[in-house]
Amino acid sequence: MTGLSYDQIGRSYAATRRADSRLETAIWQALGSARSVINVGAGTGSYEPQDRAVTAVEPSAVMIAQRPAGAAPVLQAAAEQLPFADDSFDAAMSVLSDRHRGLTELRRVARNRVVLFNFNPGDAGLFWLTREYLPGFTELIPERYRSTDAWERELRAIFGDLTLVPVPVPHDCTDGFYGAFWQRPEAYLDQAVRDGISVFAQIPAAQVKSATNALRADLTRGAWHHRHTGLLKRTELHLGYYVAVAELE
Repeated sequence: MTGLSYDQIGRSYAATRRADSRLETAIWQALGSARSVINVGAGTGSYEPQDRAVTAVEPSAVMIAQRPAGAAPVLQAAAEQLPFADDSFDAAMSVLSDRHRGLTELRRVARNRVVLFNFNPGDAGLFWLTREYLPGFTELIPERYRSTDAWERELRAIFGDLTLVPVPVPHDCTDGFYGAFWQRPEAYLDQAVRDGISVFAQIPAAQVKSATNALRADLTRGAWHHRHTGLLKRTELHLGYYVAVAELE
């Protein structure tokens, strides 16, 4: 899942990708007592704690332009080559970033800990949208990440000691990432919503059209609700999202 240009797909992020307070709490708690934080792949600034000294790093000018007034200072740079000395920050964080090659750089510039909020690619099959309508999503995942423990093994190889905390997605999640609308399937029919989800930009347009047509038909005739009645009674759902906390020596 690489080669994606957020200068092309990130134009509507500020409208559809608003930080969810429950996810925010999980991320901020994981930062512990860190006072200085680098946020890599910072995007429009969601989930940046306001009570700490945050430095944001984001490669996309389009994303940087959508950062609100008063957001942390941002540097346009690549995650793979951070322009900071070793151990420059108490903690490094990254939220829903697909830049795996930058993980070693996070470890290099952080003194005490690294905090990631991300999706375990090996859990892709947990989501009905992938299983039933968008099987092409799994084809985007490099084969080495398709087993459930591959992502954790990679993180441990880079960071050593690691804690993985599952973060269920709330039924009314305000951050419109891929799994956010698991209880609101009609949202995936909205082009504006899909424009804020990088997965849809990576799957061939014909597959996306086929998936949305099939979903629309299932919603119209009640087939989706018949299959997923149990989901409508839940307030949150585990879809493979985690906060990973690495304590550095």
